[in-house]
Amino acid sequence: MAKAKTAYVCNECGADFTKWQGQCSACQAWNTLSEVRLGATQNSSAKPRFDGYAGQASQRVMRLADVDLADMPRFSTGAEELDRVLGGGLVPGSSILMGGHPGAGKSTLLLQIMCYLAESMPALYVTGEESLQQVAMRAHRLGLKAEQLKMLSETSVESVCQVATELKPRVVVIDSIQVMHMAEVQSAPGSVSQVRESAADLTRFAKQTGCVLFLVGHVTKDGSLAGPKVLEHMIDCSLQLEGSSDSRFRTLRSHKNRFGAVNELGVFAMLETGLKEVKNPSSIFLSRGEVASPGSVVMVVWEGTRPLLVEIQALVDQSHMNNPRRVAVGLDGNRLSMLLAVLHRHGGLQTGDQDVFVNVVGGVKVLETSADLALLLAVVSSYRDRALPQDLMVFGEVGLSGEIRPVPNGQERIREAAKHGFKRAIVPKGNVPKDAVKGMEVVGVSRLADALDAL
Repeated sequence: MAKAKTAYVCNECGADFTKWQGQCSACQAWNTLSEVRLGATQNSSAKPRFDGYAGQASQRVMRLADVDLADMPRFSTGAEELDRVLGGGLVPGSSILMGGHPGAGKSTLLLQIMCYLAESMPALYVTGEESLQQVAMRAHRLGLKAEQLKMLSETSVESVCQVATELKPRVVVIDSIQVMHMAEVQSAPGSVSQVRESAADLTRFAKQTGCVLFLVGHVTKDGSLAGPKVLEHMIDCSLQLEGSSDSRFRTLRSHKNRFGAVNELGVFAMLETGLKEVKNPSSIFLSRGEVASPGSVVMVVWEGTRPLLVEIQALVDQSHMNNPRRVAVGLDGNRLSMLLAVLHRHGGLQTGDQDVFVNVVGGVKVLETSADLALLLAVVSSYRDRALPQDLMVFGEVGLSGEIRPVPNGQERIREAAKHGFKRAIVPKGNVPKDAVKGMEVVGVSRLADALDAL
């Protein structure tokens, strides 16, 4: 008789123990051990059978070049921005995890997609947090065609798999994975063991049946996905829906994608009829005033497979504190402090007695280093109280020795800025195109002092 074994795993460091204890012996953390169900062990008296094993293995092994890619055709979700983030559409048998803060629009976006897909294929929406009446009220408020969408209010993984086996849907949404539970796991829903086992069982079902699985995940206070880290390793694609409550724009970013580019960005606008995709995000983030103001400059960042024009603003003011403030919104605060030191050493601008505030307009988070030069020029503009030209675009990485390093896809960034009417650009000398860009004056710089002189 097969016997099921259990272990206790620390949520902080991942150390495992045979029995529960209040404090983890590895990381010294308290009350972090959770019960995890292990696979059943076979009876030691039973002997493994190897009859015909070699023949079966030789049939399963095949060359990589002989794998037929036509067996996994993609199909569209109905939203071009979501298709872009996914790498071109949905892949049968894939599992996708969508996380975000409460109220970001995860359930709204998935409900819109499912209503669109239900018109042409079987689709199942499983809700564990809301009642069927609540979901129906949202669909009615958004004006969606929900006649063909199958709904199920259930939190048991076994029951969901049984219903999905009978209906045979091509797309399944689980809202959310934190409320699902399995009868074999002796812990409360939302615990590490329940989330891990439920996600593993649902992912295994999606792989076996070839349906697309959407898992809605909660996030913690710091913005990371709640639950075990292994949850992100199980799934094929991890999406994060970001956006502040005071802004109507939402950004969808992929942090992991086995079928497309990582860090791809999709932009949506929250309207009364739901989330509407934004075809040209640069035009939204460039809604600047008619009068040029000091401390503002436009930069071009590369998000996934396309350039994105955003405005960066800086405010430098006299500090009345012993330790001047350094505040960065949408940028890395540690990198801001480093670049101010470079500006002092190689630009001759002292900001040690000044408060420096930097903000990326539109709520976009800039993770790449191409914003270094634009950040420093915005700081200089605010410090000198002299506005930069409205038709100026800047990008480039700044090194500790004051050199301006080239960035990837430099020529594509310049062409994108030229399409939006920019007439002048200050870029690294290594990114200056060989052929002149029509209507664009490109100034190549190799040192920070050269960039300051070019202004």
